[in-house]
Amino acid sequence: LLTINAGDYIFYTDWAWTSFVVFSISQSTMLVVGAIYYMLFTGVPGTATYYATIMTIYTWVAKGAWSALGYPYDFVAIPVWIPSAMLLDLTYWATRRNKHAAILIGGTLVGLSLPMFNMINLLTIRDPLEMAFKYPRPTLPPYMTPIEPQVGKFYNSPVALGAGAGAVLSVPIAALGAKLNTWTYRWMAA
Repeated sequence: LLTINAGDYIFYTDWAWTSFVVFSISQSTMLVVGAIYYMLFTGVPGTATYYATIMTIYTWVAKGAWSALGYPYDFVAIPVWIPSAMLLDLTYWATRRNKHAAILIGGTLVGLSLPMFNMINLLTIRDPLEMAFKYPRPTLPPYMTPIEPQVGKFYNSPVALGAGAGAVLSVPIAALGAKLNTWTYRWMAA
């Protein structure tokens, strides 16, 4: 579900950038756990990029499903996983297949880069605001609407906030992906 609705943040009209931050974090953590798992499982730099390519194709299928339902092509913005996965592969390769460097450096790079690539991706959409108001998504109910939101926090930058939170959270999630390998081997040996 995270993959299918990954490009949907634009359509929560009142909460587009808050949603962008949340989706950036979910996408970077989801990418890094699977990519590092398969990369360390094979031990081959390049496997993370292969994994990200498969994820991208899954989202194309979801985009096709929305189009089949009569929604415009721009309705779902496909997240950009591949360049971030390439950075993870590059880290693993450059550190001579050092697992801990892949977790620390690679995890950080994925978390930092994915929100930036996602925001660049939005430039390819005709007019995000026009699309959002034409096909709105539900907003929060009135009783959940914050009173006097703190404007100016984090300079109102969803990319900076998504990248900061993503970089912090992607490292432990990368460690989890690496740990899943040892659990897999233990289960296979039992």
